[in-house]
Parts: sequence; C-alpha cells; structure tokens
Amino acid sequence: MSATVTEPGRAVCQRLTICNKRGLHARASARFVRTADHFDAQVSVTRDGVTVGGTSIMGLMMLAAGPGSTILVQATGNQAREAIEAITELVNNGFDEDKDAGEPIP
Repeated sequence: MSATVTEPGRAVCQRLTICNKRGLHARASARFVRTADHFDAQVSVTRDGVTVGGTSIMGLMMLAAGPGSTILVQATGNQAREAIEAITELVNNGFDEDKDAGEPIP
C-alpha cells in the first residue's frame, strides 16, 4: 500500500485494516501513540465518521476498532509521509503482538 498525498506538501493519508487479534486495545493504542509521537507530524485517525487525535490513547480506544475494522490515518507536517509509513508498518504487523506472547495484558 502506498500513502496518498491529499494536498501537495500538506496531508498524507492511508486506509488501514486492523489485523491483530484484539483490535485497537490499550497496548496497541499505546504503541500507535508512541509511533505517532516520534515524528514531526500531526496525526489523526477516522473510523465510521469519528475522528480522533493519533496521540490520544483514550481517543483511539474510543474508536472501538476491532479486528477487520478499517481506519483512515491522516498526517500533516514535515514528517507526515514518514509517520504514515511507520504507522502503516505497525498496523500491518499486528502492533507486534506476537512479541507479547506470554506477557499479561494490562
């Protein structure tokens, strides 16, 4: 999947399907936020017409994006494309939940 630039030099967006077993729960949301915070970009996430900030764990969890859900991730700023690419990799890798096998869920 390649990110779509919606306005040259401005917004980059990508539709993603949640593919991990538990959806966008607390740990997955925390990883999403850490990834988004790493870049000089403003990230937002939309599901079913509701948009939240990509740096809000509670906002992301309120989207109730379970397995198979589709979200639209948008970013603006100097590192918008890099942010979208990193978030896309994170989501497509199931939020690295396989690495958590055997660890208790908070």
